[in-house]
Amino acid sequence: MATTLQLSTEEKRLLAGAEGPGIQRAMEIVVTLGRIYGAPDLIPVSHVQIAGVSYKNLGDAGVRFLHNWAQEGARVRVPTTLNPAGMELQRWQEMGFAADFAEPQLAAVAAFAQMGVQTTMSCTPYLFPDFAPRRGQHLAWAESSAVVWANSVVGAYTNREGGPSALAAAIAGRTARYGLHQPENRRATHVIEIRCPVRSIADFGALSYIVGKRVGDGVPYFADLADWLPPLPADITQGGEAGDRLKTLGAGLAAYGAVALYHIAGYTPEARELGEALLLPHAQRVVIDSLHPAYAIMDADPDMREIDLVTIGCPHASLSEIQRIAQRLQGQRVRTRLWITTARITRQRAAEAGWVQMIQEAGGEVVADTCAVVAPMRSLGIRRMATNAGKMACYAPMHSGVGMRFGDLDQCVEAALQGRWPTNARP
Repeated sequence: MATTLQLSTEEKRLLAGAEGPGIQRAMEIVVTLGRIYGAPDLIPVSHVQIAGVSYKNLGDAGVRFLHNWAQEGARVRVPTTLNPAGMELQRWQEMGFAADFAEPQLAAVAAFAQMGVQTTMSCTPYLFPDFAPRRGQHLAWAESSAVVWANSVVGAYTNREGGPSALAAAIAGRTARYGLHQPENRRATHVIEIRCPVRSIADFGALSYIVGKRVGDGVPYFADLADWLPPLPADITQGGEAGDRLKTLGAGLAAYGAVALYHIAGYTPEARELGEALLLPHAQRVVIDSLHPAYAIMDADPDMREIDLVTIGCPHASLSEIQRIAQRLQGQRVRTRLWITTARITRQRAAEAGWVQMIQEAGGEVVADTCAVVAPMRSLGIRRMATNAGKMACYAPMHSGVGMRFGDLDQCVEAALQGRWPTNARP
């Protein structure tokens, strides 16, 4: 039997336009989605993360849409943060971005700011001390990698929103109760058993490729992945080895499949609490005995040796990743462009620790606000890239038309130092 969406008196009032066309438009979007997905009601959200910020994705029509919504008086009602833009906002000229890209990009960001959105320009809001979600909170997040983190690592509740629906939820202060906001939809569809080593961040990216392709939009339950993970640190906003591995795992699961939630037996919050009770009766068993098939696909151009850009930080680099790279580069000099992409907030914290300066002294750049997926890379003269990030290896060849080498962090740093992909790369 179909569920009828129940609205409170206040919600009906907002939907009728009592507080102006800006919030009325937002309520129309939220309510329409609720009716499409059979939601029983709307629920307040604690935080919203908006994706689709780059002018590369928005285009002129998207910029006009944002400007018009802001002019209608739309203002966010809950803390709201923003995904990466297509360039670093304050250094775009220095970095070689064209004015005909920069000007509409700045206009889009200005429209978001007019609506009260925090212009954080990062896909990792969970690394920000002021915005990190908590267990059991309802969110409306659009960034796919952040959605997986919030649901899986934190045990918060969010669907994978679209850019307009996330902004609508921020303006309305609520979203519809369907999908992963309902506990019955968070049970595992697949049991993943791992029979091979999963040691590095790149290995977790390769694992995400295999699992994402196998489970699609399902919910994987990793039976023994905790064997390859150190404990999560008390302050996860620092990153840490466990956080960095899980960050790339979730991003790849969302990119290569459409995963929005996973469980790790004995490790993630719901798996610790419920164990195998999370498994659906018909959950499929998947055994992974090698990561080599994933590397063969993700390392897309194995004959390509010359590298124009080595990029680390997709999702955006954590403090611990920046520290590792800075220490690895100390006393050396890169021979090709090296970007470590991160949030301005994280870059500031890394600068205070001296790590940004160490990277710059080696000739690398710690780039804020953007990444090599959403930036117009070919217009910057980039044709051949290398990364240790599974999501970057998935999206950059498609979105930026570049050749790609994929490997672990040591291989990527060596490529930056030599200007060429190292000969000791994984076959």
